[in-house]
Amino acid sequence: MQTAFIILAIVAGMLMPVQAGINAKLADVINGAIPAAFVSFLVGTLVLGLVLAAMAQSVPVSRALPATPWWYWVGGSLGAFFVTATVILAPRIGAGAMIALTLAGQMGASMALDNYALLGFPHIPFDGKRLLGSVLLLAGVYLIRM
Repeated sequence: MQTAFIILAIVAGMLMPVQAGINAKLADVINGAIPAAFVSFLVGTLVLGLVLAAMAQSVPVSRALPATPWWYWVGGSLGAFFVTATVILAPRIGAGAMIALTLAGQMGASMALDNYALLGFPHIPFDGKRLLGSVLLLAGVYLIRM
């Protein structure tokens, strides 16, 4: 099972620059990063709706909305920010630098979330190995960007 998760993560990572490139091309045609991000989310929403329908699964929003804190519902806005940022960045700094820099940001935030066990993540303390990994990652970002 672990192997399947590793493969899923690698494939998802491989598709990130592809998605950014496709969305950047769309932004050229429809005149803007925000309209392109909107279309990307609209198509993604339609696809997920079809998947839910195929699985005969519903989304109990009316029951879940009053039962959860407001901030549980902001994930989509974070995704919208990320997709819009990649639409802006991809054609300007290239796929390699865009992914390297977003990965650096993801690693920093991930280690903070782990260290403080936030949002349900397991507690994984920040230690010398993680510091070394961060420094090496930042060195890689520098080398890819320069």
